[in-house]
Amino acid sequence: MPECPELHLAGRFINGACGALVFAGGVERSAVGRGPEVPFRSEAYSISAIARGKELRLTLSALDPAAGPPAQDLVFRFGMSGSFRLCPAAELPRHAHLRFLTRESPPRALCFVDPRRFGSWRLGAAWQPERGPCVVSEYQAFRENVLKNLDDRAFDKSICEALLNQKYFNGIGNYLRAEILFRLKIPPFEKARTVLEALKEQEQRKKDPSLTLSKKVKLRQENPDLLELCHTVPMEVIMAEKQLFDPEHSDNYAAFKNWLQCYLVPGMSSLRDRSGRTIWFQGEAGPMAPKGQRPRKKSPQVKAEPKALSPKVSSFATTPRALKRRCSAAVNPQKSEEKEEEKEEEADGARKGRARGRRKATAAPALPEVPLNVRRSRRLSAHRGKGAAPAV
Repeated sequence: MPECPELHLAGRFINGACGALVFAGGVERSAVGRGPEVPFRSEAYSISAIARGKELRLTLSALDPAAGPPAQDLVFRFGMSGSFRLCPAAELPRHAHLRFLTRESPPRALCFVDPRRFGSWRLGAAWQPERGPCVVSEYQAFRENVLKNLDDRAFDKSICEALLNQKYFNGIGNYLRAEILFRLKIPPFEKARTVLEALKEQEQRKKDPSLTLSKKVKLRQENPDLLELCHTVPMEVIMAEKQLFDPEHSDNYAAFKNWLQCYLVPGMSSLRDRSGRTIWFQGEAGPMAPKGQRPRKKSPQVKAEPKALSPKVSSFATTPRALKRRCSAAVNPQKSEEKEEEKEEEADGARKGRARGRRKATAAPALPEVPLNVRRSRRLSAHRGKGAAPAV
């Protein structure tokens, strides 16, 4: 689920971990990576990174520009599970689809790792043209881009759907939109234009020349609007890097879950929007809620881990039907949060289900055939045992 904060943290990690490293050779690509071969080779080059919204750009620069090749830029999208890791070249992680090797001995590798292969990269420095200014690094331009285009048909949709439009909200994804709307108590299926047009009036009040700078700052802090939270909520995640996303901390995901106030939180409701993605919220859904759906509420109780089946239960052949269902539920784990996110990432494309393998029935071993004379002898013995008169 990498969104704007994760991309910015990845850029920070690359610049911090690789700033003093010298890389050498060519760029290695896996056979299944979703990106082109990188035609760059140098005996000594450096790597730097910059993030913008949901994209990250790597720049490979020869240490000797006069003797080396021209700089090469790569723009990455992380998809559902993309990330960068620095590890020994002899211990590459699985799904390392692009690898940059250091010149040291033994060498290390900066790897783009993507288990689900939704991420991709392309050559060149250009950001995707349909993406607007970044909500984190280009806040003022982002704000102006939204407010001056409120007549766009994109704002005819509900606010929860508009927040995923990267033309205007570059960097906002599913968990961020839920957190932003929850904090402002905005129903997710309120019309986007209705919500955002009110910000124009607030904008005029904040520009009142009679207000001092301190009063303007205080006013914004006490009454943050939706566009401000599109900037400050991602910044919370970025500023809490050590607690939330430091790979050295084994409990980082637990810390992230504790930071969440709405998304996947017990007691919150959820609905599928018209794009097929799940929005989490509290209270009323809003007037544009999809018809025919009932909000699902995440149970406030933390479910215990399913108990293992008793070793005495070795077969379902003699088990009552209700017990079969309970045992089946215990054996099959519940749908994970990652699976839910994967479905949302692929909502606008048909997903292929995994074929379930069927076990072939094994025939019981045939009994050895009994000779005919033995069978006759057995019948005669059985007949005598039932009280027949002995032969004279």
